[in-house]
Amino acid sequence: MQEFWLPQGFRWSGHHCGLKSDPEKPDYSLIVSDREAVVAGVYTQNLVCAAPVVLCRERTPGKRARAIVTNSGNANACTGSRGMNDAKQMAEDVASQLSIDASQVLVMSTGIIGEFLPMGKLTAASLRGVETLASDIAAFDDAANAILTTDKGPKTAGCIVNTSQGDVRIATMAKGAGMIGPNMATMLAAITTDAHLTPEDAQAILKEAVDKSFNCISVEGHTSTNDTVILLANGAANEAPLSGEDLVRFAAEIENTLIKLAKQIPDDGEGATHLIDIVVKGASSVPDAKQIAETIGSSNLVKTCITGNDPNWGRIASAAGYAGVPFDIAGFKLWLNGVLIFDGGEPCEFDAAAVSISMAESRCVYIEVGLQEGTEEARIWTSDLTTDYVVFNSDYHT
Repeated sequence: MQEFWLPQGFRWSGHHCGLKSDPEKPDYSLIVSDREAVVAGVYTQNLVCAAPVVLCRERTPGKRARAIVTNSGNANACTGSRGMNDAKQMAEDVASQLSIDASQVLVMSTGIIGEFLPMGKLTAASLRGVETLASDIAAFDDAANAILTTDKGPKTAGCIVNTSQGDVRIATMAKGAGMIGPNMATMLAAITTDAHLTPEDAQAILKEAVDKSFNCISVEGHTSTNDTVILLANGAANEAPLSGEDLVRFAAEIENTLIKLAKQIPDDGEGATHLIDIVVKGASSVPDAKQIAETIGSSNLVKTCITGNDPNWGRIASAAGYAGVPFDIAGFKLWLNGVLIFDGGEPCEFDAAAVSISMAESRCVYIEVGLQEGTEEARIWTSDLTTDYVVFNSDYHT
């Protein structure tokens, strides 16, 4: 993250409050806008959703938000009425320290499911969290680190958008490495911007950007209970709401930034050795293209051949064929790392050893499917499947 991307009128903090056993790992994050901000949110589609998700859904979209408080190490999911009361208490504690209304505070949680929050630790954390708020890049990094669970490191992205009213800034952070997909994942993301937006525009822009980014990633296809993406826009950079070409440009940069952020999640998939970039072109509709891409990306056989740097194209072709989307095999083409390996129902001659080397030498493996059913396309990103992933998730709780 570049410091010049940090939006005006925001402060951040992050520290260890005792939810994680390792005192070197922060677990309490705070984002505060110094003025009322428009807020929008997109959430998990899992019917079994965590208390903070229920709370945030009630508070978005809106135009008076002031803060996002996040704890990591405990999901506060499947915790019943006590869990909801605890989520509300987290908001109330922060609100008390900031002298604002509790309804102006959004709450996110991530970690182990089915355990109650130690509220004494979190109440104490709100005091330290507010006391250590700062507007510099170090404080932003502290907040970004404090939302992580099994991530190898923080995930951030940002940019500056030129508008007719002057520059506006976007700074984002996310967490996620496992239980990822197919629509968002065990992931949290916070987007801060000093752009002036209406609540309606903020919600529409966020929803479309999430559809093109976080809803296009997967690690193992496990939809979480806590997925949350929240956007805060405090309008500190411009007096009037963005409109016309300014709004179009801003929306495009939000989408681009979230795609950069989203790709970092499967690239950090637990135990992953490859990011897999899958694009399907020439489909009759975007949903058809995405269904084929997701089917390929969710195949364990495809994932494991990528792990082994094995150009076993039959697994990829087979997955496309059982995706439930009809297509003419005569118009079906398949490329692996830019090499055409299947065309019109027949395998192509190619140097398998060279393709294998290209896979081994690249963190990202590129799969392209070409159809002749139409002009639509879709892209998803996923990770490979390694023994490290199995080992990690077999003893994650115990």
